[in-house]
Amino acid sequence: MVRNILRKYGIRGGNHDQHFLIDERLLDKIVEAGDIQPDEVILEIGAGIGNLTERLIKQAKKVIAIERDPELVDVLKDRLGECENLEIIHGDVLKVDIPDFDKVIANLPYSISSEITFKLFRHKFKLGILMYQYEFAQRMVSHANSDDYSRLSVNTHYFADASIIMKVPKGAFSPAPEVLSAVVKVEPRPAPFEVLDEKYFLAFVTAVFGQRRKKMRNSIIRNKQLLGIDDMKEFITELPEDMLNKRPENLEPEEFAYLANIMFKHKQDI
Repeated sequence: MVRNILRKYGIRGGNHDQHFLIDERLLDKIVEAGDIQPDEVILEIGAGIGNLTERLIKQAKKVIAIERDPELVDVLKDRLGECENLEIIHGDVLKVDIPDFDKVIANLPYSISSEITFKLFRHKFKLGILMYQYEFAQRMVSHANSDDYSRLSVNTHYFADASIIMKVPKGAFSPAPEVLSAVVKVEPRPAPFEVLDEKYFLAFVTAVFGQRRKKMRNSIIRNKQLLGIDDMKEFITELPEDMLNKRPENLEPEEFAYLANIMFKHKQDI
């Protein structure tokens, strides 16, 4: 059925990360994973031709579908525009104001996955069922001391519990992407550790992972201007020696928070 829709509208995809999910079974499984209740508002990012959208509107109170491609917006309006519980927003998800929603279920554009994910984390929502490039998904769910552990892993752990719930082969899309994909379940929750200043914590994690092969001591000193501490070489002696001798990939998220909190306090006292 989905292939017929692509043919009907002469849509080939390939532009703007356009890889349309055409596997009917997988589409159904994604919606099922969302456990949509009849009183919930669902956000869909990159609605494309509406193959997921049409399933969402059957179960949700309302679906907010964001799509930047004007050609695809026309397809959505032609196919589903008469549905009273569908709101179509034509625009770039990174630039538009996202209305309130309960859950987000989407096949995200892979090239801006990180930017979209962290924009979503600034909103309150119950659940996300999100399609990512498989390697990106692995980094989201990785733990310390693993090869895939990264800034993304730490930041995701700060905002939410995340788990890969299904792998998706290339052939499930048209046109087929060059990479494997995965669906990630994201469950926002309060941070499991104390952070005195969220912006500073996130900036600290970004800074030290920029030099992930260096030990924390060297990475922190090299980033003294970014971290706002001019006397870093003197101050760093106040930080735990065992943490300073590790590389970023070997620290737990709560250890990053501990270090960031000490530095933020010092920065405030300067």
